[in-house]
Amino acid sequence: MDINEKIKEAKQKSKARKFAQTWDLVINLRDMDLKKPENRLNLEYQMPEGLGKAIKTVVLADSLYAEAKKHADLVITRAEIPEYGKDKKKLKKLVDEYDYWVGEASLMPLIGKELGVVLGTRGKMPRPVPPKADIEGLLERAKSTVRIRLTNTPVIHVVVGTESMPDDKVSKNIEAVYTYVKEHLPKGKNNIKTVLIKLTMGHPVRLEF
Repeated sequence: MDINEKIKEAKQKSKARKFAQTWDLVINLRDMDLKKPENRLNLEYQMPEGLGKAIKTVVLADSLYAEAKKHADLVITRAEIPEYGKDKKKLKKLVDEYDYWVGEASLMPLIGKELGVVLGTRGKMPRPVPPKADIEGLLERAKSTVRIRLTNTPVIHVVVGTESMPDDKVSKNIEAVYTYVKEHLPKGKNNIKTVLIKLTMGHPVRLEF
Protein backbone atom coordinates (compact mmCIF):
# COMPACT_ATOMS: atom_id res chain seq x y z
CA MET A 1 0.00 0.00 0.00
CA ASP A 2 1.20 3.50 -0.90
CA ILE A 3 0.25 5.71 2.04
CA ASN A 4 1.05 8.85 0.03
CA GLU A 5 -1.62 7.88 -2.50
CA LYS A 6 -4.15 7.42 0.30
CA ILE A 7 -3.27 10.86 1.66
CA LYS A 8 -3.86 12.37 -1.78
CA GLU A 9 -7.20 10.54 -1.99
CA ALA A 10 -8.25 11.90 1.40
CA LYS A 11 -7.35 15.43 0.24
CA GLN A 12 -9.40 15.03 -2.93
CA LYS A 13 -12.42 13.91 -0.91
CA SER A 14 -12.19 16.88 1.46
CA LYS A 15 -13.43 20.44 1.01
CA ALA A 16 -11.17 23.42 1.63
CA ARG A 17 -11.66 24.93 5.07
CA LYS A 18 -10.93 28.36 6.51
CA PHE A 19 -8.72 26.90 9.22
CA ALA A 20 -5.63 24.70 9.28
CA GLN A 21 -6.81 21.09 9.52
CA THR A 22 -4.88 18.26 11.11
CA TRP A 23 -4.40 14.74 9.83
CA ASP A 24 -6.18 12.31 12.14
CA LEU A 25 -5.31 8.62 12.25
CA VAL A 26 -8.18 6.45 13.48
CA ILE A 27 -7.43 2.87 14.56
CA ASN A 28 -10.52 0.74 15.23
CA LEU A 29 -9.85 -2.31 17.40
CA ARG A 30 -11.48 -5.69 17.97
CA ASP A 31 -11.34 -8.48 20.56
CA MET A 32 -10.24 -6.05 23.28
CA ASP A 33 -11.64 -6.45 26.80
CA LEU A 34 -11.31 -2.85 27.96
CA LYS A 35 -12.70 -3.71 31.39
CA LYS A 36 -9.22 -5.07 32.07
CA PRO A 37 -6.87 -2.19 32.99
CA GLU A 38 -3.92 -3.95 31.34
CA ASN A 39 -5.64 -3.67 27.95
CA ARG A 40 -5.98 0.11 28.19
CA LEU A 41 -3.33 2.47 26.87
CA ASN A 42 -2.06 5.87 28.00
CA LEU A 43 1.19 6.36 26.12
CA GLU A 44 3.32 9.19 24.82
CA TYR A 45 4.98 8.92 21.43
CA GLN A 46 7.44 11.26 19.76
CA MET A 47 6.63 11.66 16.06
CA PRO A 48 9.63 11.03 13.79
CA GLU A 49 8.61 13.92 11.51
CA GLY A 50 7.13 16.27 14.12
CA LEU A 51 3.56 17.52 14.17
CA GLY A 52 3.78 20.45 11.78
CA LYS A 53 2.20 22.86 14.24
CA ALA A 54 3.05 24.89 17.33
CA ILE A 55 2.48 23.05 20.60
CA LYS A 56 1.50 25.16 23.63
CA THR A 57 2.84 23.88 26.95
CA VAL A 58 1.80 24.18 30.60
CA VAL A 59 3.94 23.44 33.65
CA LEU A 60 2.39 23.13 37.11
CA ALA A 61 5.44 24.02 39.16
CA ASP A 62 6.76 24.50 42.66
CA SER A 63 10.56 24.41 42.92
CA LEU A 64 10.74 24.30 39.09
CA TYR A 65 8.91 27.60 38.76
CA ALA A 66 11.86 29.81 37.75
CA GLU A 67 13.13 27.36 35.13
CA ALA A 68 9.64 26.65 33.80
CA LYS A 69 8.99 30.38 33.29
CA LYS A 70 11.86 30.47 30.80
CA HIS A 71 10.51 27.73 28.55
CA ALA A 72 6.77 27.03 29.07
CA ASP A 73 3.91 28.99 27.54
CA LEU A 74 2.11 28.97 30.88
CA VAL A 75 3.22 28.20 34.44
CA ILE A 76 0.71 27.44 37.19
CA THR A 77 1.90 27.65 40.80
CA ARG A 78 0.90 25.51 43.78
CA ALA A 79 -1.29 28.34 45.09
CA GLU A 80 -3.11 28.72 41.78
CA ILE A 81 -4.08 25.05 41.43
CA PRO A 82 -7.09 25.20 43.84
CA GLU A 83 -8.23 28.41 42.12
CA TYR A 84 -8.43 26.64 38.77
CA GLY A 85 -10.14 23.72 40.50
CA LYS A 86 -12.94 26.03 41.62
CA ASP A 87 -13.34 27.67 38.22
CA LYS A 88 -14.11 24.74 35.91
CA LYS A 89 -15.03 27.02 33.01
CA LYS A 90 -11.63 28.70 33.10
CA LEU A 91 -9.88 25.34 33.44
CA LYS A 92 -11.73 23.86 30.45
CA LYS A 93 -10.68 26.87 28.39
CA LEU A 94 -7.05 26.17 29.28
CA VAL A 95 -7.45 22.50 28.36
CA ASP A 96 -8.69 23.53 24.91
CA GLU A 97 -5.92 26.10 24.44
CA TYR A 98 -2.86 24.21 25.70
CA ASP A 99 -1.63 20.92 24.26
CA TYR A 100 1.01 19.46 26.59
CA TRP A 101 0.84 19.48 30.38
CA VAL A 102 3.65 18.76 32.86
CA GLY A 103 3.35 18.62 36.64
CA GLU A 104 6.04 18.60 39.29
CA ALA A 105 5.87 15.22 41.06
CA SER A 106 5.29 16.74 44.51
CA LEU A 107 2.19 18.51 43.19
CA MET A 108 0.54 15.52 41.55
CA PRO A 109 -1.71 14.57 44.52
CA LEU A 110 -3.00 18.17 44.64
CA ILE A 111 -3.40 18.27 40.86
CA GLY A 112 -5.36 15.01 40.92
CA LYS A 113 -7.63 16.24 43.69
CA GLU A 114 -8.33 19.71 42.30
CA LEU A 115 -8.01 19.33 38.53
CA GLY A 116 -8.24 15.60 37.84
CA VAL A 117 -11.93 15.51 36.93
CA VAL A 118 -11.41 17.93 34.04
CA LEU A 119 -7.86 17.05 32.96
CA GLY A 120 -8.34 13.29 33.25
CA THR A 121 -11.50 13.09 31.17
CA ARG A 122 -9.89 15.18 28.43
CA GLY A 123 -6.63 13.26 28.31
CA LYS A 124 -4.57 16.16 29.66
CA MET A 125 -3.39 14.84 33.02
CA PRO A 126 0.12 16.30 33.42
CA ARG A 127 3.19 14.17 32.95
CA PRO A 128 4.85 13.99 36.42
CA VAL A 129 8.46 15.13 36.56
CA PRO A 130 11.05 15.26 39.40
CA PRO A 131 12.11 18.63 40.87
CA LYS A 132 15.43 18.55 38.98
CA ALA A 133 13.93 17.65 35.61
CA ASP A 134 15.35 19.06 32.37
CA ILE A 135 12.31 21.21 31.63
CA GLU A 136 13.84 22.81 28.55
CA GLY A 137 14.59 19.44 26.93
CA LEU A 138 11.26 17.97 27.98
CA LEU A 139 9.24 20.82 26.50
CA GLU A 140 11.32 20.78 23.33
CA ARG A 141 10.48 17.09 22.82
CA ALA A 142 6.83 17.88 23.56
CA LYS A 143 6.64 19.80 20.29
CA SER A 144 6.61 16.48 18.45
CA THR A 145 4.91 14.30 21.09
CA VAL A 146 1.37 12.91 21.02
CA ARG A 147 -0.59 11.00 23.62
CA ILE A 148 -2.09 7.67 22.57
CA ARG A 149 -5.09 6.74 24.70
CA LEU A 150 -7.35 3.72 24.78
CA THR A 151 -9.95 3.75 27.56
CA ASN A 152 -13.60 2.68 27.33
CA THR A 153 -14.10 2.62 23.56
CA PRO A 154 -12.10 0.37 21.18
CA VAL A 155 -10.91 3.28 19.05
CA ILE A 156 -7.62 5.19 19.06
CA HIS A 157 -7.43 8.72 17.60
CA VAL A 158 -4.00 10.25 16.99
CA VAL A 159 -3.03 13.51 15.28
CA VAL A 160 -0.21 12.66 12.85
CA GLY A 161 0.41 16.04 11.24
CA THR A 162 -1.19 19.05 9.55
CA GLU A 163 -2.43 19.51 6.00
CA SER A 164 0.46 21.91 5.33
CA MET A 165 3.04 19.16 5.97
CA PRO A 166 4.58 17.33 3.00
CA ASP A 167 2.73 14.07 2.29
CA ASP A 168 5.83 11.94 2.77
CA LYS A 169 6.33 13.26 6.32
CA VAL A 170 2.71 12.58 7.22
CA SER A 171 3.12 9.11 5.71
CA LYS A 172 6.17 8.36 7.87
CA ASN A 173 4.30 9.46 10.98
CA ILE A 174 1.33 7.25 10.10
CA GLU A 175 3.49 4.19 9.60
CA ALA A 176 5.46 4.84 12.80
CA VAL A 177 2.32 5.30 14.95
CA TYR A 178 0.66 2.21 13.48
CA THR A 179 3.72 0.09 14.29
CA TYR A 180 3.98 1.56 17.80
CA VAL A 181 0.30 0.90 18.59
CA LYS A 182 0.46 -2.62 17.14
CA GLU A 183 3.41 -3.46 19.41
CA HIS A 184 1.38 -2.43 22.48
CA LEU A 185 -1.71 -4.51 21.73
CA PRO A 186 -2.13 -7.99 23.31
CA LYS A 187 -2.56 -9.72 19.95
CA GLY A 188 -0.76 -7.19 17.80
CA LYS A 189 -2.17 -6.81 14.29
CA ASN A 190 -4.97 -9.27 15.10
CA ASN A 191 -6.47 -6.66 17.45
CA ILE A 192 -6.69 -4.10 14.64
CA LYS A 193 -9.98 -4.03 12.75
CA THR A 194 -9.56 -1.01 10.45
CA VAL A 195 -7.21 1.96 10.04
CA LEU A 196 -8.46 5.27 8.61
CA ILE A 197 -6.84 8.59 7.74
CA LYS A 198 -8.77 11.84 7.47
CA LEU A 199 -8.47 15.59 7.70
CA THR A 200 -10.27 17.21 10.65
CA MET A 201 -13.47 17.84 8.67
CA GLY A 202 -12.70 15.49 5.83
CA HIS A 203 -13.87 12.15 4.50
CA PRO A 204 -12.05 9.11 5.98
CA VAL A 205 -9.99 6.86 3.71
CA ARG A 206 -9.12 3.32 4.67
CA LEU A 207 -5.49 2.22 4.93
CA GLU A 208 -4.43 -1.39 4.40
CA PHE A 209 -1.37 -2.63 6.32
